[in-house]
Amino acid sequence: MHARDILIDGYGRIHEEVHATLDGLGPGELNARPVPDANSVAWLVWHLTRVQDDHVADAFGLDQVWPAQGWEKRFGLDLPRRDTGYGHSAAKAAKVRVDSAGLLTGYYDAVHEQTLGVLRELPAKDLEQVVDERWDPPVTLGVRLVSVLSDDLQHIGQAAYVRGLLRSAAA
Repeated sequence: MHARDILIDGYGRIHEEVHATLDGLGPGELNARPVPDANSVAWLVWHLTRVQDDHVADAFGLDQVWPAQGWEKRFGLDLPRRDTGYGHSAAKAAKVRVDSAGLLTGYYDAVHEQTLGVLRELPAKDLEQVVDERWDPPVTLGVRLVSVLSDDLQHIGQAAYVRGLLRSAAA
């Protein structure tokens, strides 16, 4: 098995979990915060998608899907254009609100397709290429892709947990 096949499988699992977590949620559940400083399902999915979009586009020299495909305008958030949610305060995270799960899945699916597109063509030797020299040791493409995969899996797990809390409270 080629490393790219493992990465494609990993990113495919995120895709499945994003759809499963968002399935059937309305605006109230998407935007609800279990406690005032907690993140909403909407923020968690938006953030994991923005990070994947930002990091994959940067690593491969691509345009981010967020501005290039008009998702920034569709979301209409009161946030800076390149904001990924990293380091958001509770007040900033509260600004990420959506009217439907379809908006989140639409954006996620577009980012997922861009990610799969580059992974399908990825030669194994490229995984060793340094993509970020600001770290010690410098970050290779392989490390960056696994880092995004790990971050996304953690955040979709958090979103699924918040969904469960909200559904339990409503029952």
